[in-house]
Amino acid sequence: MADQEEEDLKMALRMSMQQHESPEPKRSKPGDDSGETPGESPEVKNRRLQRELMAAAAEKRMAAIKSSAASVLKSVESVKEVKISGSGDEGKGKIVNLEKCKDKSGDLGTELSSVEAHHLFAMIFGSKVTKDVLAQWSNQGIRFSPDPETSMGLVQHEGGPCGVLAAIQAFVLKYLLFSPEDSEVALNMSTSLGLRRVSKNEYVAGDIFSSLSEDKKSRALVRSMNEILFLCGSNEKAVISSLNILDGDIEGSVECPEDEVIAKALEDLSIDSGSDLQKVLRVHTYTSRSSAFQKLQAILPAFRSRMGALLFLISALLSRGLDNVQADRDDPSQPLVTAPFGHASQEIVNLLLSGNAAANVFDGRMDLGGGMFVNGIFTPVEVGFLTLLESLNFCKVGQYLKCPRWPIWVVGSESHYTVLFALDTKVQDENELESRESQIRRAFDAQDQSGGGGFISVEGFHQVLKETSINLPSEKLEHLCGTGFIVWSEFWQVLLDLDKSLGGVKDSSGLMGKKVFDLYHFNGIAKSIVNGSQASSGAENPIQRPRLTKLRVSVPPRWTPEEFMADVSAAPSGEKQNSDEVSKPEPAQHAPLVDCIRTRWNRAVCNWEGDAPSIV
Repeated sequence: MADQEEEDLKMALRMSMQQHESPEPKRSKPGDDSGETPGESPEVKNRRLQRELMAAAAEKRMAAIKSSAASVLKSVESVKEVKISGSGDEGKGKIVNLEKCKDKSGDLGTELSSVEAHHLFAMIFGSKVTKDVLAQWSNQGIRFSPDPETSMGLVQHEGGPCGVLAAIQAFVLKYLLFSPEDSEVALNMSTSLGLRRVSKNEYVAGDIFSSLSEDKKSRALVRSMNEILFLCGSNEKAVISSLNILDGDIEGSVECPEDEVIAKALEDLSIDSGSDLQKVLRVHTYTSRSSAFQKLQAILPAFRSRMGALLFLISALLSRGLDNVQADRDDPSQPLVTAPFGHASQEIVNLLLSGNAAANVFDGRMDLGGGMFVNGIFTPVEVGFLTLLESLNFCKVGQYLKCPRWPIWVVGSESHYTVLFALDTKVQDENELESRESQIRRAFDAQDQSGGGGFISVEGFHQVLKETSINLPSEKLEHLCGTGFIVWSEFWQVLLDLDKSLGGVKDSSGLMGKKVFDLYHFNGIAKSIVNGSQASSGAENPIQRPRLTKLRVSVPPRWTPEEFMADVSAAPSGEKQNSDEVSKPEPAQHAPLVDCIRTRWNRAVCNWEGDAPSIV
């Protein structure tokens, strides 16, 4: 045994000299005067240092570290100096730099203080959380569906964490569909994506999902998580949460069934309070995207475990900083997980999509008067958000969330979050009608002195007509100006009935405002499916899997249906022949998802095969 320890000591010293650095003994506790004992003889001191070096070598063997003992010791020293960011500029002291540490177990992480842990738990769950809600959030991993038809999707088994899963899913689709390259340069997507379109608008074929390898999906997931955490950290840092009870097991060999080992390790784990959270949670702070990527990749099995969704939410909150999260919110006294059913709040979804935990979905800030403001979304986003609540006139989604960089949207209902996406970026492009409307509306808004009320003076109206080359007949002009001010909605109705030759937007062919495209809807919650349809109660051996639905979307011109059909019928034979597709639309189908789609594409008509897509 003594010979083995001597060999370990020699190996550690030899590897240290190869790195051209002297190995440092482990740091003693503060106040111990570097561990020296008064009157300690050189021989005793030398043996003490040798024991510390041998302990470092033992750590190296246990963790199967392939880098030098000196690098491991330096990594441990750095980890001890990590600070958890509580607000804006706090925690910007020494941060672990894992680029110098090639091993996976060198980053030991830090634990939260008792105050931080209790604050974090109360922020998420409040003081009256039920065991059922805690069970929902403690039993949801971030895992891909095993079903080939929905293999690109994250599957949900528990209610509640769907807001976290849907936001991650949206970013995963971004990387799978529009950024499939494996280059590490893609880690800086937030700065490198300067162009909205590339040469090809349709990036993938419809069967791409069935051919995805596990490696591609895992890389897309890790890249997505990395981007979201740095987004929450203002693109300066990311905080990654893990569990200390997994530190040893998760670093096993590739052949080891990690998921099974982790599931067994978590069998007796329950998190019912801030104290429980403090005992098991370890956090790691990174300013390097590549280092954070490597860490996420290394502990991905932990995120696949039943604690995965909660760990990622905690990571996002700590990346933002707990004080910053509370400052973002309108009512920080309420928990982020809503009672009584444990659903993810809009603040959680907004945090993951925009990096800001605002409670609202409009653009910018709303002045309520008396010095009171409520915050919305302040910056463009990569993936967006639509909600059924807008179709019910409970809220208004702003342009930042409604028109994201990529055609991917988290869709919210009263109790669930799903994902809507397109394979073709052209669905975001303005057609001739929309482009003309935007031009006229910008000129109209420039004359609007009502603070956004949607009306302008007669003098301003004449300026709009001049700038946009609109030639209104005298009777229509007198009608609009008769009240002394012009309302946008009335003006637009006149333009819809004004021929293009006069500066209006009416087109008898019906093709100018026509858009036809495909959308896909993914609902990650596992439901019983038999032969492609929802299973009945008496069905045998139903398959539990998510659902992916393809929708054919047609957006007609912004006329009334009566005007449209009358003009098509009255058109000359040549024109009518060119508009056969328009005059013979497929019978429209309806579901709550269609109402969400219409908040983005007004008057959209949708069709699909099989059961209606579900947003609950």
